[in-house]
Amino acid sequence: MRVGYVCKYAPIEALEAMGAHMERIEPDESLVSFDAAESCMHANVCSFAKATFETVLSGNLGGIVLTTCCDSMRRLADALRAQAPGLFIHVLDVPRDTSEAACALFERNVRKLLSAYGEFANATFSEEKLFAQLGGTLCPAEGNCDSSLELDLARLHSEAAQPSFRLAKSSSVSQSFANSNQAADSAAWSEGCEASERNADEAVAAPQVEPNRNKAGDTEARSEGCEASERSATAAAAAAQVDNALQPQTHFSPTMPNVGIAGARANAEIKRILEAHGVNIAFDITCTNAIRRFVPRKTDTLAWYAHDVLTQLPCARMRNISPRKAFFDQVLPQVDGLVYHAVQFCDMYSYEYSDLKRTSPAPILALETDCTAQSRGQMLTRLEAFLESIGASQTEHLASQKGSPMSTAATFVVGLDSGSTSTNAVVMNEARKIVASVVIRTGAKAGASAERAYREVLERAGITPDQVACTIATGYGRVSIPFADENVTEISCHGRGAHYFNPDVRTILDIGGQDSKAIHVNAAGEVTDFAMNDKCAAGTGRFLEMIARSLEISLDELGPAALESKKRLEIASMCSVFAESEVISLIANNEEKPDIAAGVCRAVAGKAYSLMRRVGLEGAYMMTGGVAQNPGVVRAVEELIGEKLFICEDPEIVGATGAALLALEKSE
Repeated sequence: MRVGYVCKYAPIEALEAMGAHMERIEPDESLVSFDAAESCMHANVCSFAKATFETVLSGNLGGIVLTTCCDSMRRLADALRAQAPGLFIHVLDVPRDTSEAACALFERNVRKLLSAYGEFANATFSEEKLFAQLGGTLCPAEGNCDSSLELDLARLHSEAAQPSFRLAKSSSVSQSFANSNQAADSAAWSEGCEASERNADEAVAAPQVEPNRNKAGDTEARSEGCEASERSATAAAAAAQVDNALQPQTHFSPTMPNVGIAGARANAEIKRILEAHGVNIAFDITCTNAIRRFVPRKTDTLAWYAHDVLTQLPCARMRNISPRKAFFDQVLPQVDGLVYHAVQFCDMYSYEYSDLKRTSPAPILALETDCTAQSRGQMLTRLEAFLESIGASQTEHLASQKGSPMSTAATFVVGLDSGSTSTNAVVMNEARKIVASVVIRTGAKAGASAERAYREVLERAGITPDQVACTIATGYGRVSIPFADENVTEISCHGRGAHYFNPDVRTILDIGGQDSKAIHVNAAGEVTDFAMNDKCAAGTGRFLEMIARSLEISLDELGPAALESKKRLEIASMCSVFAESEVISLIANNEEKPDIAAGVCRAVAGKAYSLMRRVGLEGAYMMTGGVAQNPGVVRAVEELIGEKLFICEDPEIVGATGAALLALEKSE
C-alpha cells in the first residue's frame, strides 16, 4: 500500500518493514487553487496543509502519516478523515524533547502507529524485519532466524502501554551532532541497557491499548528500570558510528557556487531553479529532506530506531535547537549563500531566520511560497536575484558569456524593463550616455509590448536594429522577450541603474504596478540585500489606482491632493479590498478627499518603510518606479526615514537603464 508522509520524524523504515510503500508528499505543482480544501478547512489553515489535502484526494495513496508538528497538521487529519474515510490516516505524536523519557514516549507512540497500520493493512511488524530494512543481516549464516522477535498485534497493543527499553543517555545528547568530528568523545547514548524481566502473568494482565485512545496515563513515559553498562572501546566506536550516521549530509563543490537550503518544506522547484543556474546544493535540512541513514541494532531494534529518529538534527519546533545552531555555525562559513524557505503565513521558523539573518557570515534569502503553481514566478525572480548578488560580480558573470566586441556598425545597446503596468526601454551608447528612452503601457501580452517599446525607442534614437550590439531584458515579463540576448532580474538592474544616476545611493525603494521592493547596494552598485512584497496589491501602483477610482479622481491627482490635507486620517487595513471598503466608509462620513488621499499615502509609505528596514536603513535613499511620481507617497516616506529621497527625472526607466548598462558590459 502506498502511504504518504510529510515529516522527517515519521518512522518510514518501520512502516516499510511492514510492506508499506512510503512516499514523501510533494504538493502537486500544477495546483492553482485550493477549492476542495477551502470547502472544509478554515481559511487560516496554512497553504501547505491545503495543498497536501488536494494532493492526497487527487492521488492514489492508501494512507498518510502526519505528525504533531503544528495545529494545521491536526486540522488536515480531521478534514481527510471526513472526506476520505477509507484512507489510513494517523497522526503521530512527536515529543518536543529528546530526553530519556521523551525517547521512551516516542517509542510507545511509534508502536501505536504500527499497531494501527497492522490492523488496517493486515500486516505484521517484526523487529527482525526492521533490522533488515535498516541494512542489517536478516539471518546469521550459521543458524536460523530468531522467530522470537516476531510481534503480533496483541503484543503491539500491550507494549504500546509501556516501553520495553529504557535509554540511558547523557544530558548532552544534542552535542553529538554539533561535534561530528569528535563523535566518540561526545557519545550521547549508553550501549548496554538491560530490560527487566516480564513474567507471564504481567503479560496476560497487561491491558490492550486502542490505537487512538487518548488518556492521560498513556502520555506518561514509564521506564523499566535498567542499569547502564560500562562503556567499552567498542561501545564508543559504535556511538561514533551512530553520530556520523545521523549527521546532516553536506557536499561542497570546489568549482560551483555552494548554496544551502533550510527552513520548512522546500519544494522540488527550488532545487531545479538552483541547479539550472549552475549551483551546487551543499545541504538541504528542510522538513522532509534529511538523509535517513540509521545504524541497525540487533537487540531492541525498535527502541533504538525510535531513539535515532527522534534525535535527528532537530526541527525548529523542538525544545532544544542548539544542534541546529551548531550545524549552522559549522557550515555557513563554507557556503556562498543560504536559501531559507517558509510556507506563506507560517511563523514557526521566523525566529531562527531572524537570528541567522543577524549572525550569519553568509548571505541569506528569505523565500516564502504558498504551494501553488503561481509561486514559480516569485521564486524565479528572488532566486535569480539572490544568485546574481552572491555569485561572481555581475561584471564577471557577463564576462563569462561575453559576445563579440562592439563594431563600428553596432555601437548601441538596449535595456528593456517589462513590468506589469509599463514597459520601459533605454538606448545607451558606448560612452554610457542615454540616447533615447520610452515608457509605454504594458498590454495583454508582455512580449508584444516589449517589441513595440523596442521599435519606438530605436526610432527615437534614430538607429536600426543592426546597430544594436546587445539587448538585455528585465522585469516580470523578461522571459517572454525572445529577441533579447539575455535576461537579468529587476533587482540587479535597479541596483545598477540607481548607482548610474546617483553613486551615493545605498538604499533603493522601488514601487511598481504590482510589487514593492527595497534594495541595498554597495559602493559599486552591486546588490547586497533585498526584500520584496508581491502576490498582493497592497502598497503598489494598482492599490493607488483602486483608491483613486473610489475617490473619483485620476491617479495623477491623488498625490497632489494628499499634499492639501488638513486632517490626519488613518487607513487601518492594507488589504486592497478592505482598504477600499474603508475609504468608501470615510467618504460616506463626509471626510474630505485630500485627507483620505493623505491617509492612503501614509499607509503605502508605512508598508514601504517596513521593507526598507529589512534591508537596512542607510543613506543616501532613492525612490524608483511609477509611484515615485506621486508626491503624497514621497512625502510620507521622507517623513518616516527622516531624509530626502533622491528621485531622477524619469524614475520609471531606472531598471531599463541598469539593463542597458549590463548589456554594455557584456558587449565591451
